[in-house]
Amino acid sequence: MDGGRTARSGATCRRRLAQPPAKRYTRAMAVRDAQRYHFSGIAGAGMNPLARLMKAWGHDVQGSDRSLDQGQQAAVAEQLRALGIRVVPQDGAAVVAGIDRFVYSTAVESATPEVIRARELGIARVPRPALLAEVVDQGGPGVAISGTSGKSTVTGMLAWIVRAAGIDATVLGGAALAGEDGGGCFRAGARGAAVVAEACESDGTLIGYHPGIGVLHNISRDHAEMDALEKQFAAFAGNCATLLVNAGSPAAMALGARARRVRTYGLGDAAQLRVEPLAAGPHHAEGVLRDGGDACALRLRQPGMHNLENAAAAAAAARELGVPLAAIADALATFPGVARRFEVVGVSDGGIRVVDDYAHNVEKIRATIAAAQAGCERLVAVFQPHGFGPARFLRPELKLELPGMLRAQDRFCYAEIFYAGGTVQMDISSRMLADDLPPALRCGYAKDHAAVLSWVADEARPGDTVLLMGARDPRLAALARAVAGIL
Repeated sequence: MDGGRTARSGATCRRRLAQPPAKRYTRAMAVRDAQRYHFSGIAGAGMNPLARLMKAWGHDVQGSDRSLDQGQQAAVAEQLRALGIRVVPQDGAAVVAGIDRFVYSTAVESATPEVIRARELGIARVPRPALLAEVVDQGGPGVAISGTSGKSTVTGMLAWIVRAAGIDATVLGGAALAGEDGGGCFRAGARGAAVVAEACESDGTLIGYHPGIGVLHNISRDHAEMDALEKQFAAFAGNCATLLVNAGSPAAMALGARARRVRTYGLGDAAQLRVEPLAAGPHHAEGVLRDGGDACALRLRQPGMHNLENAAAAAAAARELGVPLAAIADALATFPGVARRFEVVGVSDGGIRVVDDYAHNVEKIRATIAAAQAGCERLVAVFQPHGFGPARFLRPELKLELPGMLRAQDRFCYAEIFYAGGTVQMDISSRMLADDLPPALRCGYAKDHAAVLSWVADEARPGDTVLLMGARDPRLAALARAVAGIL
């Protein structure tokens, strides 16, 4: 992302946007000057933006990634090199004395050669979420966007708004804006300026954030059972100076009392800042954005009630940063979307629409399927589970909930579980998940991406929407475009 202004959209209620006064924290920066960093797992969606930020802030940065060693994600490697970041093999040879901080992804196992080497050299080992929390907590203010669904889209929307508003802010998100290359949503602001970041609960580290502004978007069963998730989100809520809570999420609202200051947003009259829905599809969503006595027409390029709710979250955070409501509506009217979040990658001559989406838990799958169904008579959907552990965890819910999401005319296929490498218990297969579903669903099974292409080619008809869902696998975006290419 750059710092330029975007074109105004013509949304209702235009006003001149004044730059809000900059706020700076005076406490010492935990991320100090002139340090040397090594990022282990640098191609990851969470690691890549952090590595680029450290480089932008004047640090010496190098990094490695198993996928880069395997010849994957060449564009990401070239992007990093173009910024002056050294890309090295993940064999430990580049981990040497003089490196100040060894930042590692939670996907990097402790037995990898470079982790062992960092330990032997006594280099400070910093988990990626801990470094991200440092950056957020130093923001003026720091904005941490949390929730089990919608974080990347809310972060992208807020990134787009602050860009349009000309606000000096750092933005760190797990998904790039649609049409923009990169391993994540990224913008480097000045040190001490506002920091907007996606704060994930998947690894239990949400409790490490102490932001000036926290967003608690929703809580549903993902990565862990609800009781464990609620404990983690409760700690996060208590750490926020201001907490923005989705009024449409009872689980989130129950935790709101823990924050020092609470403001609600969402769909319906219960929210202080709300979106009153007018249309959720088939190809865009519309509503009225209302905050107190101010109201503006809101039109999104993305369909779905969940995207109107995402827009309410982004608007609530933008209001805390001083952006007028009209400017928020103007910016959201031109928001291009987020990569792999209901991203339309092609439409065939026969009118077959191909949509790529990151959905990987039951609530995300439900929202994405509903948005896709709103725009077609028949849906052809493929889902690739993002790991063997997640597949085991989600299996009972998927078996119970998927049949109710699909119409009689829809078709559904499980692609084989994504394997990222390393030591995992491979005691479950997508074929087993397919066998869980009722025979009437005629659920397909694809052993690899070539089989996905073959299945879709056999099933898709003119006028259908083809929906590909899944997380973590860096090849999925290319698969979606390959599907578009054969239809």
